[in-house]
Amino acid sequence: MKLTILGGSAAGGNTGAGCSGYLLQSGGSNVVLDLGPGVLPELRKHADFRTLDGIVISHLHLDHTLALGALRFALAYNPNPPTRRMPLWMPPGGRAFLDAFSTAFRDEPGDSDFFTSVFDIAEYDPSGSISVGDVSITFRKTVHYVPCWAMRVRSQGSPDFLYTADTGPASKLVDFGEGCQVVVAESGTLDGGGETFEERGHLTPQEAGALAESIGAKTLVLTHLWEEYGFDVYRERAASAFEGELIIAAPGLSVAF
Repeated sequence: MKLTILGGSAAGGNTGAGCSGYLLQSGGSNVVLDLGPGVLPELRKHADFRTLDGIVISHLHLDHTLALGALRFALAYNPNPPTRRMPLWMPPGGRAFLDAFSTAFRDEPGDSDFFTSVFDIAEYDPSGSISVGDVSITFRKTVHYVPCWAMRVRSQGSPDFLYTADTGPASKLVDFGEGCQVVVAESGTLDGGGETFEERGHLTPQEAGALAESIGAKTLVLTHLWEEYGFDVYRERAASAFEGELIIAAPGLSVAF
């Protein structure tokens, strides 16, 4: 399996980097986890966006979904159109979210196929699993400000991979991710921002490092970062809790496993 970072910024984007978006390639399959603002140009460098096997969205915050609008226009109007509707897996409530999203851009008020004309949309059941191309994905609810699900990705012949999505430290992800060799963990806060442990919806870099260490991961990719905090600070703090390979997410960075 190969993971390519399409964007690793926290809300709004950093200089030269989009928000959350991660391309997984396994065998002949191309699967994207989350599609935040600014990631579509990076995706085009690594895969044909018209032939993705599917997109899976962790939660309905703008920094994980906004490029769905850009991709919709790219699929609808590209001179080389796709040959089929693209599978799009949304979390519970995703259909209503897309319907509301589309009202700002529909050509006609009653045009209900704005997204369905190019996407084959389904809402996943977080208690089950889905198959997208050569990979299967299971889910675990995180502690965040809206319902959000971490993902464990399996592909035959490769180690498992954990994507935390957006999560606070009270989420129960150690048992869910146990044995995963690669972890992509958010680190949206340096000090917790004054919230309690139980209510906080983001990890510190130390907590991300401790999660990866507890899981037994070999590689930790820190993502959902603010450049204002300083990437060296993130690295130093995560390294205090994690002894494996530590990577700061950047567009185009790839990890094979």
